[in-house]
Amino acid sequence: MYAIIETGGKQYKVQEGETVKVERLKVEAGETITLDTVLAVSNEGTLKVGTPYVDKATVTATVVAEGKGKKVIAYKYKPKKAYSRKVGHRQIFTELKIEKING
Repeated sequence: MYAIIETGGKQYKVQEGETVKVERLKVEAGETITLDTVLAVSNEGTLKVGTPYVDKATVTATVVAEGKGKKVIAYKYKPKKAYSRKVGHRQIFTELKIEKING
């Protein structure tokens, strides 16, 4: 059984017992969160696809931790002008453990 959820403007394929890193959610570690933006649910070979979301389908998850991802370097350069600029960015994420898929 798996579900496709939407959070933070991105879509994730999740299964029960799996951990997923999603965009930052303002929830403390150890709390339970219910995600109701479920786009599709597959259960024993049957697939329910929502328009845009599946009715009465939810995914229950527990917040494991919050952290920062790897550093992404943005480098700007203009030839023959003695201009260069280097900027780093680390995106904050929330790690979720998928407990149950209701659908």
